Amino acid sequence: MMGATYTTASSVEDAVAAMAAGARPVAGGTDLVVGARQGKKPLPQALVGIHKIPGLDGIGESDGGLVLGALVTHSALVSHPIVRGRFTGLADASAIVGSHATRANGTIGGNLMNASPAMDTGAPLLCMGATVELAGPGGRRTIGLDELWAGPGQLSASADELLVSVNIPAPSPGTGSAYVRLQYRRQMEIAVVGAAAVVTLGGGAVMDARIAITALAPTIHRVPDAEAALVGGPPDEARVDAAAAAAAAAARPIGDVRASVEYRRAMAVVMARRAIMTAVARASGQDMAIPASDSTYGS
Repeated sequence: MMGATYTTASSVEDAVAAMAAGARPVAGGTDLVVGARQGKKPLPQALVGIHKIPGLDGIGESDGGLVLGALVTHSALVSHPIVRGRFTGLADASAIVGSHATRANGTIGGNLMNASPAMDTGAPLLCMGATVELAGPGGRRTIGLDELWAGPGQLSASADELLVSVNIPAPSPGTGSAYVRLQYRRQMEIAVVGAAAVVTLGGGAVMDARIAITALAPTIHRVPDAEAALVGGPPDEARVDAAAAAAAAAARPIGDVRASVEYRRAMAVVMARRAIMTAVARASGQDMAIPASDSTYGS
C-alpha cells in the first residue's frame, strides 16, 4: 500500500472531512483488515481512525429504546443486561459474531456498514425497527436499515457519510425476539443461513410478528408473507410451520463452496422455525439460553 495515509479523527466533523477528501473510516478493522489479508480487497489508500471520537462507544436508553454508538462492540452488546433482557435477538447475534477477538474489537457500526447479506446483527435489528443516524458534510439524517443496504457490500449512504448511532425503538409489552443461524462450527463462522423473529403476544394470540432472513438474498430483508401467516391467532404448530415455509419461499439463495441452493432453501425453513419458536417462548416469559443458535429445538 505505497503512499498510504492514516489519520486519527478527534470528532465526527473531522472524520467526515477526511472522508469527503477520500479517506475510509476504520475502527475495529475486523472486516477491512481481514479482507485485505485474505486478498478480497486491498486496503484503501487513505484511512481515518474513528476510535478516539468521544461519545460513539456508549449504550444509552431513550424512551424505553436503545441508542447504540457506532463504536459499541459485539462483546459490549452481548454482556449488556438491557440488551440481553429486552432486545435478546440482538444478544443472540452479537454472541456468535466471528471469534472472541472479533467480538471484542468489531463494532456495530462497522458491521452494518459492511452491508454483508450474511451479517448476524442485521436481521434482528431490522425486525426491531432499528434506524441509523448518518453524519455527512450537509448535516445528519436518519434512515432505516432497509434503506441503507443496497446490495452485497453496497450502501445507499454516500462515501462521505459516517454512521454515528443505531437507534432501536422500545419493544411492546409481551414481545420476545431471537436470532438463529446454521453454523458448521462455533467460532470464526459466518451465517450459511440465518433467521430472526420478533413476536408480540397478547391474550394467547400473536399480535405482531417480524421475520427476516439472512444469507438468502442480496440483502437481509423481512418477509411479509411469513409475518402475516403468524399474526392473528395462537402461535401453534400450523401457524409456525406456515410462517417458516413462507420465509423459505422468499429466499433467493446462491450456491457456493459452503452450501448449495437446495440445501440453503431447505435450511431456511428450519432456521425460521427455530427463530420463531424461540421468540414465542421468550415472549411467553420463558428464559431461553443466549445464543439461541445453541438451543436444541427440532426442525
